[in-house]
Amino acid sequence: MRKFSSYGPIDPDLHYHAPRQALIDQACWQLIGENPAKGGHYITVWAPRQRGKSWIMQQVLFSLRTDISQNPISKIKNQNGFTTAVLPMEYLKTVNDVNEVIESIATKLKAELALENVEVNTLQEFDRLFLKDVLKKPLILILDEFDALPEGAISGLVGIFRNIYMSRQYQADKPTAEKDYLLHSVALIGVRAVLGIENVKGSPFNVQHSLHIPNLTFEEVTGMFQWYEQESGQTFEPEVISQLFDETQGQPGLTCWFGELLTETYNKHQPTISKRDFEIVYAAATSVLPNNNILNIISKAKQEPHKQFILEMFKTDKKIAFTYDDQVMNFLYLNGVIDHEVVDETRYYLKFPCPFVQKRLFNYFARELVRDVGKLYEPFEDLEDTVTDDNLNIKNLLRRYQGYLQKNRHWLLRDAPRRTTDLRIYEAVYHFSLYRYLAQFLESYGGQVYPEFPTGNGQIDLILKYSGQRYGLELKSYTHQKQYKDSLKQAARYGKQLKLAEISLVFFVEGIDETQRQKYEVPYLDDGTGVTVMPIFVEIGN
Repeated sequence: MRKFSSYGPIDPDLHYHAPRQALIDQACWQLIGENPAKGGHYITVWAPRQRGKSWIMQQVLFSLRTDISQNPISKIKNQNGFTTAVLPMEYLKTVNDVNEVIESIATKLKAELALENVEVNTLQEFDRLFLKDVLKKPLILILDEFDALPEGAISGLVGIFRNIYMSRQYQADKPTAEKDYLLHSVALIGVRAVLGIENVKGSPFNVQHSLHIPNLTFEEVTGMFQWYEQESGQTFEPEVISQLFDETQGQPGLTCWFGELLTETYNKHQPTISKRDFEIVYAAATSVLPNNNILNIISKAKQEPHKQFILEMFKTDKKIAFTYDDQVMNFLYLNGVIDHEVVDETRYYLKFPCPFVQKRLFNYFARELVRDVGKLYEPFEDLEDTVTDDNLNIKNLLRRYQGYLQKNRHWLLRDAPRRTTDLRIYEAVYHFSLYRYLAQFLESYGGQVYPEFPTGNGQIDLILKYSGQRYGLELKSYTHQKQYKDSLKQAARYGKQLKLAEISLVFFVEGIDETQRQKYEVPYLDDGTGVTVMPIFVEIGN
């Protein structure tokens, strides 16, 4: 029986997986070429980390090497006599000397192909490996983790590959096996610098085709878990798969990690894995379990200038445009920290890659930036206007938070990060502060609070659980009246999704007087949803 695995490339014989045959075939055909006699393409295979790039290319390699006569790809391969080679580059990430990198790659390639009549010690000599007198057959070369190499080696190697490609194009009248260079095609996996983002002189590899590896689709994720059901006899409640996909958005590494936790680590071996089982797994994955994918994301997000960028992404007043040419965005995107969404097929905006990643980042920065909340109230203070044995008064609870913030801001916000443009404290800091305040307040009463991010961008909600009841708080920064009215309707829709009759819409504002409070803190009953929205303003000062 197979298992779920999130530790490096999977083994199809041992692990549940999505076949992704269309992607594999696409890569094979690009490497072979539309007309194999003329040569294949030089391609980059790219995606954020933990998307399955290496596994896809492993399957490509096996497909190219197969001897099954019914496989149309193998027919083309056999007719033209290709040979293949794959080399991992990760082990060279700490080597800075370009010639040392080149010598190491050349040594491994010569061993892989049993080449004895060529010596390569420098970058300038690297192209010798691919001459017709050296190679016996046209070569399809795959270099994995190519962007682990130092930038000088990357630039030098892709420059050589480009020159070889152009030389072969000038000999287009010759079959691929009769050209001066027999490097039929190249696949560079995990390529970041090759795309020209970090190379101040521009990319020397502008002849490449690009193969992007997307997340798993809902159908692919469902297929893996149906596969498990067939082999194990256990079933999943439909809500489990839907929620797992919503939280991970089909990111392969996280999807398989949750699969492992559900079917092995936290499996109670009941006939059905239930929504409650998922809640237990999700709580553990959020709070106590290490995951290399998440640890890598946090390590990238907490570095400057990335940290300021991530804090800005937590703001709720407007979306941030996405552009791949921005170095910070590019770095964070290819490390799986951020993603983009498209609106009307023409506008691209930043978002977090999935709610689970956003929640882990929110929890991390909340702990880092608000490590100590101090005293919330006096020992003999009467709190009955806020909390009773069976009820929470959300409005009074937020009034208490406002008083707490104003009383303690001199130390609470003393070291808070500020935007470089206007030196204002990031909006996210107030979200973190409120979250930490509510968590400590409710803990002493046996309640809970947890953040939710329904859209991945521009919306932060806090769900409070107390005495068997749920309370929803949607957080916003107040900007103008239109945004206020739009936010009321948006909060009502979200309240309906949560199956709540009432939801609180919390606006952070620098200042507000009692007249404005009386005007704007008025319950709003949404006709379309039947949900009542209670606007509450929290004054944060400046």
